This record gives sequence, C-alpha cells and structure tokens, in this order.
Amino acid sequence: MSEDTQNRRAIVAGPDEDEIGAALENEGLTVTRLNGVVTRPQLEEAGIVDAELYVLTDIDQATTIPIVCDLTDDLRTVTYARRTVPEFVKGQLDLAIDPRLMSATVVAEELAG
Repeated sequence: MSEDTQNRRAIVAGPDEDEIGAALENEGLTVTRLNGVVTRPQLEEAGIVDAELYVLTDIDQATTIPIVCDLTDDLRTVTYARRTVPEFVKGQLDLAIDPRLMSATVVAEELAG
C-alpha cells in the first residue's frame, strides 16, 4: 500500500453484491458501509466530510447524492449500479458505472489512482 492511499476514506452506500467496497479496501482505502435508508445524520456520522469518495450501489437512494454534495465539495460521487441514475442527480454525479460493464477491481484501481 502506498503512502498516498493511507488514511483515504470511501463510503459505500447500499448493498454490495459486486464487492466494490472490498475492491476499494484492496486498493488501500478505508471503507465505511451504509445500508438501508441513508440519511444525512448517518452520512455525517460515517464521516462523509472527511471522505474523498462516495459510492452508491442502490439507485433508490439517489437523493443522497445531492446531500453529500451539500456537505462537502471535496468528494467524488460515483454510482456502481445496474440501474440508470435519475435525471435530477446527473449534474452532481462524477461517474456512473454499470458493474456488468466494468469489474469492481478495475473501477477501484481507477478511483484509487
């Protein structure tokens, strides 16, 4: 693990069947996982302000994207999900990836790089 990845944080929200959280951990990031209905207080408690990456795997929780963008400007927002992102989120989203098109390992390498 390089010194560049030490103390780097990511939050993965939603179920993680495609194991993006584990792939990010393999790249040296500290990953906090959130499940169920994600709220602003949960995001704050999870350390969203200090995270550099927010990965959403549950498109039904798309309203969390504007919330995290409101909480911090120093964050990349990514969806790693099979469903399309709603229009109202697209302007605040940095990257949308379908797990069927790109493996978690490849995505994590790119995000951590």
